[in-house]
Amino acid sequence: MILCDIGNTTFDFLIEGEHHKFFLNDEIPKFNEEIYFVSVNKKATKKLRKNNPNAKNIKKILDFKTDYVGLGIDRAVACFEINNAVIVDAGSAITVDIMENNEHKGGFILAGMRAFKKTYPKISKKLNIEFETNINLDKIPLQTKDAIQYAMIKSIILPIKEVSFNKNIIFTGGDGEYLSQFFENSTYKKDLIFENMKRIIDANNSVAKG
Repeated sequence: MILCDIGNTTFDFLIEGEHHKFFLNDEIPKFNEEIYFVSVNKKATKKLRKNNPNAKNIKKILDFKTDYVGLGIDRAVACFEINNAVIVDAGSAITVDIMENNEHKGGFILAGMRAFKKTYPKISKKLNIEFETNINLDKIPLQTKDAIQYAMIKSIILPIKEVSFNKNIIFTGGDGEYLSQFFENSTYKKDLIFENMKRIIDANNSVAKG
């Protein structure tokens, strides 16, 4: 069985426990194995199904209830069967979802780190800087480079801290591991989406057999 996570920039396949990434303009091969996918990109979904018409959309077998209007399928999968936690998927955008007693209480969306970085040079060429991972958030910056990085990271972590009081935080996504370091009560799960996709498939198979 092959799992596929289709985002706004890439296809991420999990094949026999290994990741295989394709960009949206890459040719997607034809696979012989059964494929389950989650997608936030209709055009990319059509591209996957062009050579793999029997690929199955995980959305059709996911039972996830929420009052949130327009919740993306990727967010629903990330929250599947999580009891009390804040789930942060830090990709092109940073989605934040709150789960309490296995119920989805809502969430919000922040611009991703790459989007933040691209914003400043549009304001002024002087604000085009190289991002450094070592940032001191306990000290007010005294130079432009530090000022931009300080503001960017603070604007991301503070809203998350506000909704995560007394809750564990589960990070996933490309920038999830980096952001998790700013939170004491956090864990990073690189394959959270794939792990939950497997749980959804197993749960559906159990119901079918029952």
